[in-house]
Amino acid sequence: MGDATSGPIRLLFNPQLRVEFRGATVTSDTGLLLPRELDERLGLDALMERYLTDPRTGHNRQFSVSDLFRQSIYSRLAGYEDTNDAERLAEDPTFRMLASRERRETSVALTSTLHWFETDVLTKERNYQGLARVNTELVQRAATGSGRVTLDIDSSESPVHGAQEQSAYNGHFESVYYHPLFVFNPEGDCLAAKLRPGNVHSADGWDEVLLPIIDRYRARAQTVVVRADAAFALLALYEALERRGVRYAIRLPANNILERRIQDVLTRPRGRPSHAPLVRYRSFEYQAASWSRPRRVIAKVEHHLGELFPRVGFIVTTLTGTNRAVVRFYNQRGTATHWTRLSCHRFRANEARLLLGVIAYNVGNLLRRLALPLAIQSWSLTSLQQRLFKTGGRLIRHARYFILQLAESQLTQRLFAQIIRRIERLVWHPT
Repeated sequence: MGDATSGPIRLLFNPQLRVEFRGATVTSDTGLLLPRELDERLGLDALMERYLTDPRTGHNRQFSVSDLFRQSIYSRLAGYEDTNDAERLAEDPTFRMLASRERRETSVALTSTLHWFETDVLTKERNYQGLARVNTELVQRAATGSGRVTLDIDSSESPVHGAQEQSAYNGHFESVYYHPLFVFNPEGDCLAAKLRPGNVHSADGWDEVLLPIIDRYRARAQTVVVRADAAFALLALYEALERRGVRYAIRLPANNILERRIQDVLTRPRGRPSHAPLVRYRSFEYQAASWSRPRRVIAKVEHHLGELFPRVGFIVTTLTGTNRAVVRFYNQRGTATHWTRLSCHRFRANEARLLLGVIAYNVGNLLRRLALPLAIQSWSLTSLQQRLFKTGGRLIRHARYFILQLAESQLTQRLFAQIIRRIERLVWHPT
């Protein structure tokens, strides 16, 4: 076998193979160089300096706030959701190269330091608000400047496994969880997020999250349209949007009065049913008992082969397009899915960690939509992580520079160069 501690290890099944252990020079996350180049181009350093403060005094600052912040972000992009992973990533070549010049020669932060940063430093009110501002301006710098903005508001679940503050069991999801609220644009960027206790209604706190975003876009003279599911079918929301001149398309829960208005299209026409669904639309004015005036409601009725009853959906809207166009526009609504793990006991710490997850998500999404070649722009962030970010490599150190040799698999030299060129051509919009 040979000396496993001093030389290569030989294996019985393949005598030609020698196994060596040089972990300090090998990494599995070299694809993170790409979003790191993007964040440099978008000026993330300036945003951190503007909005995040360091509570430490004196000279006891081995790790800067920017290094700790990036370590938190890129750990999440690579799929390391827990700060416990920092123990084995401390000397990882990729994470050292992502950091400042001082850290490249030694190591990045261990678990204790990173945990202190995420659960103490970032939970201070100024830094917590600063995280939200960093996220807002990062996305804004990549904005296209379109005159119309569509906002999708939705809730999600974040399961917990422990005694996290304000988590609760939900019978619908059959788990103990938090109930965060998100606002997305059609490009997939997360514009805002709010962590909420697990036992709140899906629309709880919508005004705190949605209205500041709307007011920000309106201040730039941009037209805003809001889409939401039936959980947000609230009179207060309709009226708040209408006062601001914001158009909307919101799913409306069915009731007997609405169904009576479309009684004639609920019955399948006579004759042999087609294999393709029979879809019919109906638009009418409707005024609920709590409404002060009628609003336009669009009904979509689908008859499917082999189904006894039709599928029926209602949308309340201030849009003026055709029934089919409004329904198609609504159906393009983005939805929030399962979010990052929130394993801290304190609710406030989990709030900060949620925002860190949002920023990490946005960095990956901005890379996808701004820098990837058209052929792979449809990749999900999971695909990005598995096909690009998880690329193996070996670090070689020379006297004056480093060389990171990447394994050519999904991330080829040609693809890497294409993405870098696209990043170099980006023109960001300072705020």
